[in-house]
Amino acid sequence: MTHRLFSRCCAAISLGVALALVAGTSVGALAASSAPLPVRCVASDHANDALAKKMAHDIAARLAGRQSRVGLKEIDSKTGVTCTLHPRLHFYAASAIKATILGALLRMAQEQHRQLTANERSLAWRMITQSDNDAATALWNEVGHRRMQHFLNLAKMTQTRLSSAWGLSLLTAHDEILLLTMLSSPNRILSRSSRRYAQYLTAHVTSSQRWGVPAGAPKGVRVHVKNGWLPYPISTNWEINSIGFFISWRPARDYEIAVLTHDNPTMAYGIDTIEDAAQVIHRDLHPGTTAAAIPESAPNPRWGHADEKTPHEV
Repeated sequence: MTHRLFSRCCAAISLGVALALVAGTSVGALAASSAPLPVRCVASDHANDALAKKMAHDIAARLAGRQSRVGLKEIDSKTGVTCTLHPRLHFYAASAIKATILGALLRMAQEQHRQLTANERSLAWRMITQSDNDAATALWNEVGHRRMQHFLNLAKMTQTRLSSAWGLSLLTAHDEILLLTMLSSPNRILSRSSRRYAQYLTAHVTSSQRWGVPAGAPKGVRVHVKNGWLPYPISTNWEINSIGFFISWRPARDYEIAVLTHDNPTMAYGIDTIEDAAQVIHRDLHPGTTAAAIPESAPNPRWGHADEKTPHEV
């Protein structure tokens, strides 16, 4: 994987400007508290009220005592249970924004009544499956800020804030669920062929990057994931993000999980936080599952290396 995020123009972004972007809604605005985590789970019908209550308890219990600041949202088509924890809190995107770049690229091609070019497909493959930053920058520049914002507007992702440096864009768990739902389910924004292509890419992420929300996914569930990891604004404040959707056919269901985190002292700590929450979500949505297809991640030699360079390193 390459390690350059920004085009040359991005080098001018200062740390102060980046921090100003999140004033009022950033993770830094939350004071540390020992109060119970405000995890909220609701069901679309009373038949699943008990499941919703259990999931809220289990997620809060797993995250209790963690140093990480967490923004979480989960939705499930089968049970109708939705869980949230600070879903509107902003987090630096890191490479998680690459899923949005892919969506905007696909929408642009649709509006131009064409297929992706061979070069675009090559770049998209590297950007999603390997988290290649040069490929992401090339597609970010090709799509452009106007079309990126157009895609966000269509998707009603009104909380997402684009930065001139794509990795410093601001995401919320709420908006990431909107994106994941577009990639996984029929909608008017992305065609069936566009969705199938995005699903193919997110199902083929290299094994060393399949940590995070897939942890605990049971057998028979197809896993789609995109992660991001970056120490910012200081080296001991790791931004660790993981978004994914999960599809099964017997019975037919899809569910989406977005977990964004900040204030992680190390990359491994942030991954543990995300996987702690993901494991109980998968377990509670699949009661009676005896074996998980994807266990908790083992430390990897790549952990501890950012997926991109920060402005002062460019």
